[in-house]
Amino acid sequence: MSTSLHHRAIEHLGARIVAGQLPAGHVMLGEHLEEELRVSRSVVREAVRVLQSLGLVETIKRVGIRVLPASRWNPFDPLVIRWRLAGDGRGAQLRSLAELRAAVEPVAAELAAANAPAELRRELVETSHAMRDAGHAGDVPRFLELDIHFHSLLLTGSGNEMFANLVGQVAETLTGRTVHGLMPDRPGEAALQWHLDVADAIAAGDARMARESSDRIMRHTIAEMEPTWRDQPRVFVPLGRS
Repeated sequence: MSTSLHHRAIEHLGARIVAGQLPAGHVMLGEHLEEELRVSRSVVREAVRVLQSLGLVETIKRVGIRVLPASRWNPFDPLVIRWRLAGDGRGAQLRSLAELRAAVEPVAAELAAANAPAELRRELVETSHAMRDAGHAGDVPRFLELDIHFHSLLLTGSGNEMFANLVGQVAETLTGRTVHGLMPDRPGEAALQWHLDVADAIAAGDARMARESSDRIMRHTIAEMEPTWRDQPRVFVPLGRS
């Protein structure tokens, strides 16, 4: 099976579902998708399997492939996040992600100060200094790469495997903000310093300072991004959505 064909089929269908072009309840037939996408049945079958795992569709015997409502989607999956960030609901998705990070990352920083291995602490400090250099140089691709790595180290350094599993979501958030022009070409000096403060506090084992510095980063992020979601409604997921 061609990986590129498989990827194209997933992206084509997933992005259309998340954008609402294929609304909840819409039924697709496998043979029609084969013709539309010009791919084999095995490619369609595998693409549908992936979309099922994300909660976007379900297959019904003798009916077809039915699109599920947004309340059934997996909001933590990086693919769903990427598709949401590319659509009209970008602001609401950014708000949800920023609030999730604000709840988790300061605690992760506190835990990392208490638990992270020495090698990870050193790498975090090195990454924070490299971020400052890339930010001063206006090297956006390099800064994005380092920013993702910094926050990934922070989450994994907590020693909490559930926090560590948010690495993909944070990466999609930072990438999406950059791709869609929602990050400054040159980060503010205060934000760069706060990243240094987080790293230094974790390296020194200062849990309180690590948490406070991380909290400053997230509060600044929310204040900076708030205009993108100001008029977008919140999502209230019904209990027992599965």
